[in-house]
Amino acid sequence: MQRYLFDFIKNLKLRWKMVILVLPLVIIPIFLVGGIIGYISTKQAYLGITQTSKDDLQHMASFTVDLLNSHYQQFQVYKQDKEKTFHEELKTVSELAYNVVKSQHNLQKSGRTDVAGAMREARNALLKVNVGKTGYIYAMNSRGELKVHVAQEGANVSESRDETGRYFIKEMIEKAHRAKPGEVLYIVYPWKNAALGDKSLRKKVVAYRYFKEWDWIIAAGGYLEETYEDSAFERRSFEALKEKIKSKKVGKTGYIYAMDTSGNFMIHPTGEGRNFLNAVDFNGQHFIKEMCERKNGWIRYPWKNKGEEAPRMKIVRYEYFEPWNWIVAVGSYEEEFYQEANAIKGRILESMVVLTILVSVLSVFMVLLASRVMTEPISRMIEVIRQVKQGRLDETMPVESEDELGELANAFNRMTRIIKHNKELEANLAQQGKMASLGVLSSGVAHEINNPLGVILGYAAYIEKKLPPEDPNYKFIHEIKRESKRCKKIVQDLLSYARTPQPVLEETDINDLLEQIVDFAANHTDMHHVSVKKSFDRSLPPIMVDGDQLRQVAINLILNAGAAMQKGGELVVSTEPGGEEWVSLKFRDNGAGISPEHMEKIFEPFFTTKVKGTGLGLAITKQIVEQHHGKIGIESEIGAGTTVEVRLPLKREEYY
Repeated sequence: MQRYLFDFIKNLKLRWKMVILVLPLVIIPIFLVGGIIGYISTKQAYLGITQTSKDDLQHMASFTVDLLNSHYQQFQVYKQDKEKTFHEELKTVSELAYNVVKSQHNLQKSGRTDVAGAMREARNALLKVNVGKTGYIYAMNSRGELKVHVAQEGANVSESRDETGRYFIKEMIEKAHRAKPGEVLYIVYPWKNAALGDKSLRKKVVAYRYFKEWDWIIAAGGYLEETYEDSAFERRSFEALKEKIKSKKVGKTGYIYAMDTSGNFMIHPTGEGRNFLNAVDFNGQHFIKEMCERKNGWIRYPWKNKGEEAPRMKIVRYEYFEPWNWIVAVGSYEEEFYQEANAIKGRILESMVVLTILVSVLSVFMVLLASRVMTEPISRMIEVIRQVKQGRLDETMPVESEDELGELANAFNRMTRIIKHNKELEANLAQQGKMASLGVLSSGVAHEINNPLGVILGYAAYIEKKLPPEDPNYKFIHEIKRESKRCKKIVQDLLSYARTPQPVLEETDINDLLEQIVDFAANHTDMHHVSVKKSFDRSLPPIMVDGDQLRQVAINLILNAGAAMQKGGELVVSTEPGGEEWVSLKFRDNGAGISPEHMEKIFEPFFTTKVKGTGLGLAITKQIVEQHHGKIGIESEIGAGTTVEVRLPLKREEYY
């Protein structure tokens, strides 16, 4: 049975094989994926709703803190205004007291009374003045001895400190001596007066002036809170704010509450005014203490209310309100988050069943379509293979996708390119063989040709000296001499190309070397119409090169640039870093440029666009650069100029 089934499938067309084999592989996963997606969707619904609920808790906590801060800021502005007014009142009282002392001093100076009498009258006058409910005027000398005081007259208070440990009396004395004439000074410090029954710190403000003639520091002081007119209004506003916060519901049973960092509940629906620092959850953990220590964050704990059979998990977001040292908390039970999620779960399951059926039907259609899409490119590939088989190597398979068929088409195209390239390599190898023969030939011919050329040049020079310039034969002798030199140069170029020696490496400053070459080449007769500029990066390190060979490279490139600018132009020779491994030498001219059809052949031996060129200059240049393990490249645009870049390695292994 199994064998017949395989035979049946094997004899089918590729399209129907795909339908029979792929369709079950599509339908079965759809049902599995549908079930998994339903499960994941339900989980995500729970997570999403939980996150939304946590965002609500976060928002309500921040909103409550904003309410408290708004209330705090509102009364802070009121208190700041009162404090400013109180400062002005104290200034007036201190100046009044100063004038009383000054008038008594004037009486003493006029002789109407003595010093003791004047001080006594001033003391009596100052003690009669009250500042607010409990404030008063007092005077002391530079040693801190109280000369006028309602309770401690005669005592030395220079060592007195406020509730923060600051020596405020010493500070007053020090500032009084540095004060400008007529300047009223202020000092504010926390103070708790047990004699007045103070149970908490109050802010005391003192305005004072220095009366130098008697060495008196005259001060008027009072408590800032005694200037607040309607403290009952603030209390009523705060009570209204508390009721507003307590009335806010979080979910069905959650609520907002606030406590100080000692665990005292300042706002709570049922526990206000009580301390819950040591309260524990169902597992015995001190969750309130943890909140007081951390001050800001999230906490999750099991909690069981009276009458409940089992604990429920509670989640609380809490934030710190620094002005009052309060912790604002918003809490709710997690189970209340999931009621909507349970309803969503049912809707998701219903939707997934319907969607799975629809997707299965669609999948059948898509598999049929896919089988067609897959087989048609294969048919086209077979047609291309037949054409390549007939020798048409330029035929390529169309790459219409990035899948396996696209990869196959790319691989086949690469294969045809490799075959074509191999054929070109065969032609190149033949050319290389010719070049090797040329090297052998040039070595032998050079000796045979140079000797007769030397004789010809010698006799031509001899005859040239014997003939006057106006002689008709003088021009012919000059041509013989010039063309003989040209033949000698061609032979020398052939030898240079065939037997370029290995470079002798020496540590060389490439900038100094190029500067010498540019200065020499700029004075060449072929460069008089060209402006040569240098742009060298002096931070380049020395590199290992053969200076003589690089001199030949640079001169070749400079003279080529000069030949490309027959009507004049500018040549810029520059050096710069070529990344972390290279040094870049650039020769940029604004000459005629090189046509695109010549760019591919520019480095081939014997290729030249010059009338009298040998075509070996750039070939030798490339050979030298490559023997230095470097690279040479040309960018050119017709009418815009040419840039030749030579890249030499900073570090390399020894040549061998």
